[in-house]
Amino acid sequence: MAPNEHNRLVGIFLMAHGGMQALVMLILCIVYGIIGAAIMGGGRGEERFVGIVFVLMVVFLAIFTILFAGSQILGGYKMYKEKANARTFGIIGAIVSCLSFPLGTAAGVYGLWFLFGEEGKRFYLGGAQQQPMFQKQQPTFENSPPPPPNSWQ
Repeated sequence: MAPNEHNRLVGIFLMAHGGMQALVMLILCIVYGIIGAAIMGGGRGEERFVGIVFVLMVVFLAIFTILFAGSQILGGYKMYKEKANARTFGIIGAIVSCLSFPLGTAAGVYGLWFLFGEEGKRFYLGGAQQQPMFQKQQPTFENSPPPPPNSWQ
């Protein structure tokens, strides 16, 4: 398979998995939001506190969904459209996707295999190998004299 086909597949898988997670979390937020609002509206004293806890749980789930499912959808979209910074967002989305077993793990491992493999590096970096940020540059010995001959024999 060609690298651009791998790239599109990883993008589709990340968007599909992130979309499924977002849909499930949206349903959970709606259900718990309705329950919390009903308890807050009809309850007194401690019962209202339980309703507030439900509403706070909905807010937490919404933030959680935006962070986790959103990173997968964004990374998948950028990879699918072959944007300039798609490799970085794809790596983030694939790592987050690996946390969800089994479909997310499959999509994440496939994405990481492609993005860190030779095909992915050639596709995004143009064949140039990326230098680690803090690696020392090796000195060049173009104009230096050759080493002395072995005199210990």
